[in-house]
Amino acid sequence: MNSKLKIGLALSGGGIRGISHLGVLKALNESGIYPSKVSGTSAGAIAGAMYCHGYSPEEVLKIIVETNYFRFMRPAISLRGILKMDSLWDLFKIYLPHNDFSKLKTPLAVAATDIRKGKVVYFDEGELIKPILASSCIPGMFVPVQVKDRFFVDGGVLNNLPVEPLEGVCEVVIGVNCNHLPEDSNFNNMKSLIERSVIMSMNYNVYSRMSKCDYFIESPGLGKYGVFDIKKAPQLFQAGYEQTLKVMEENPSMMELMQKSTLP
Repeated sequence: MNSKLKIGLALSGGGIRGISHLGVLKALNESGIYPSKVSGTSAGAIAGAMYCHGYSPEEVLKIIVETNYFRFMRPAISLRGILKMDSLWDLFKIYLPHNDFSKLKTPLAVAATDIRKGKVVYFDEGELIKPILASSCIPGMFVPVQVKDRFFVDGGVLNNLPVEPLEGVCEVVIGVNCNHLPEDSNFNNMKSLIERSVIMSMNYNVYSRMSKCDYFIESPGLGKYGVFDIKKAPQLFQAGYEQTLKVMEENPSMMELMQKSTLP
């Protein structure tokens, strides 16, 4: 009897735009495609952890909208960052009570950047919530997150599409980028210029990994949504859903995965 095909799903960071990942997961699941392992950075780590715990994409969307988790971030009196992520630990503990990678229903890897060593670290065992916070820690905005004796910031700084934890484990890799950047020549202020430059840098390390993906999903138009624009959650979810259906229609071979993928 042939073993079922192992499918890996790599999810990028991108702030609230990561809600589009949930739409991607819904479309894949409806087509009978279930990942054997998920790897995520920042928003992708959050969406991935909730999904791998066993929540449906719609349930995760509801949790994010109803909790509006950004309000749990409290000011930090520090020169290293503006906000602390400590309060988010309590929020995640409600929805991920086991706080343990091994208790997830689907294996997960989370990418974070060791700010002192300048290297990417992939967490996939032991405590779960701290690595998620570390992976989502936007440098300059949040105080670095300490895990044991090391300090971490957003994984997207060095790897915004962590396909590496899937290599050698999964036979098919689907990469998903939610940080789409539209063409724009209107730079009215320094903030927009800096934000665009940061996204360009992060997308460069996404696109440099596209060749490692068998399929790549990137919803156009996400760049028009603010990084923290929670009110646009339904539109972001729908954008990911519709783009995934389009990619599957354009790539009939993806439908062949349906009979070979690991069922939930």
